[in-house]
Amino acid sequence: MDLNFIVFGVYPYIAMAVLVIGSVLRFDREQFTWRTGSSQLLRRKQLMLGSVLFHLGILAIFAGHFVGLLTPIAVWDFLGVSHGFKQMLAIVAGGVAGAACLAGGLLLLHRRVFDPRIRQNSSFGDTAILAILLTQLCLGLATIPLSLGHRDGHEMIKFMTWAQGIFTLNPASAGFVADVHWIFKAHLTLGLTIILIFPFTRLVHMLSAPVWYLNRRGWQLVRSKRRMPVARRAGDLGQ
Repeated sequence: MDLNFIVFGVYPYIAMAVLVIGSVLRFDREQFTWRTGSSQLLRRKQLMLGSVLFHLGILAIFAGHFVGLLTPIAVWDFLGVSHGFKQMLAIVAGGVAGAACLAGGLLLLHRRVFDPRIRQNSSFGDTAILAILLTQLCLGLATIPLSLGHRDGHEMIKFMTWAQGIFTLNPASAGFVADVHWIFKAHLTLGLTIILIFPFTRLVHMLSAPVWYLNRRGWQLVRSKRRMPVARRAGDLGQ
């Protein structure tokens, strides 16, 4: 059993198993930790700008990876989308989203590390997971020059085949990425590691959404114009 098979053929299942089981157990046993800490009163402008850039960017990246990797190749062929066009779309859209996410993440990291009050109230895990995400973003952006050297989309097909093979339990999946550049492999490995540690970090708040608000009845406070009865004087209480 070689290292490539262990990392890209076995590790994905370990990471996904820990993600599911760990998230369920944490929600069941530690619900009060199922949130992200708040420090909105400190450096609010930097927080808002960084948070907007970071979250918009990471949502776009997640959606792009999910659709790009897990949509069957036959679907793209049926729609008439060439592999080369899809490759360039991924480079441009991923580059813009990645740059925005990286800029926002650096603002958030700078705020968390260099503001003494925020640093004092931040855990090691809060800062570490942000640093890991920024490292992953840098690796992702570093793949763009390599992808530009494969504009025919041939390399991209390898990652699509690998990802879809993992979900279809194809034992030969690891072989599809055996000969790709080490930066791609580092990007994939760190991505799987983020999935693995996900349940033990503040990232779990991504799985929560206040959907109960959609069905909640609205209510309104109305100030009455009626005069309220005047309280009786202490001397009247004995009458």
